[in-house]
Amino acid sequence: MTHDAPSSEAPISDPALVHDRPLLEIVAHVKHRLAAGASMVRLEVLDPDHGRGRHAGERVTIAGVAHIHRPLRVWVDLAERLGMRLLTPRTTTPPRIELRLERLDPAADWHTAAAPDPREKYGSCSSFARISKLEDPDFILDFADAIERIGLDPAARVLELGVNRGDALTLLAALVPGLASRGELVGVDHSGSALAVARARFPGANARFIAADLADLDALAALDLGRFDLILAIDTLQSSSIDDRALLRHLVQQRLTPRGAVLLGVANCRYLDGEVVHGARMKNFRQPELGTVIKDLAFYRKYLQQHARAVHVTGKHELLVTALPIA
Repeated sequence: MTHDAPSSEAPISDPALVHDRPLLEIVAHVKHRLAAGASMVRLEVLDPDHGRGRHAGERVTIAGVAHIHRPLRVWVDLAERLGMRLLTPRTTTPPRIELRLERLDPAADWHTAAAPDPREKYGSCSSFARISKLEDPDFILDFADAIERIGLDPAARVLELGVNRGDALTLLAALVPGLASRGELVGVDHSGSALAVARARFPGANARFIAADLADLDALAALDLGRFDLILAIDTLQSSSIDDRALLRHLVQQRLTPRGAVLLGVANCRYLDGEVVHGARMKNFRQPELGTVIKDLAFYRKYLQQHARAVHVTGKHELLVTALPIA
């Protein structure tokens, strides 16, 4: 064992038989293996199915042998926090299973991919295009709750800033039957290739997609867009080139109907080596540092409340700010 978690128990081997070990010792063991350069750490633990209904840390005795129960969620969370992924568990000597925790490749980060044209950093051929919001259960469920709370009419006018390929509009159309044919959808983005995908998804005459730089408020104000019943901006306001405060003021004051709603998405995750890693990151911080996220959310909430909106903040990897007109 390392000095991180002193113990009188025998050293943990590899593959590690840890079905009766405290989590502190297991964490220290995994950290020690990572520090030694291991790309994978194997653990033998109690099959979580034998402890259904018990909390993490409760003991389960099977055939006279004591085990510590931990739900699979514990191992998923541990892997994520240590920069690893949990591979599919394997059967070993019953009632135990073998877990394999694999180190993520820190270089496999779409943010580091070079884009010859800055406007195509999020384009259809970029590394970002590999990510689909429509395959994220947290986003689907939280977005659906927000739209249900809004109660959008199928004939509504909807504006999405940073529409990209139209993932959010696709989900919105699925959640509001009739919106794709009866409503009016307007999407704005600076990526021409992404907009081409969005247009293919919504070929009807009631959908309009515009190439524009959201950082240029004068150009945005000059667009003949009118006012909208719902304004969406998912992972858009935090773009480094955008003055999010000024853009939000423009949207509320010039683009929102008196009874219109706003739905903003703030990323609270990053994508690394095919995995969604919880929490915003700052340089030189090992764990998520949420100060900037909290500051942004506080401003959005206060500003929207000042404009007669009831505001709800929900979500996990994607924090959603839903602003509804006060009845």
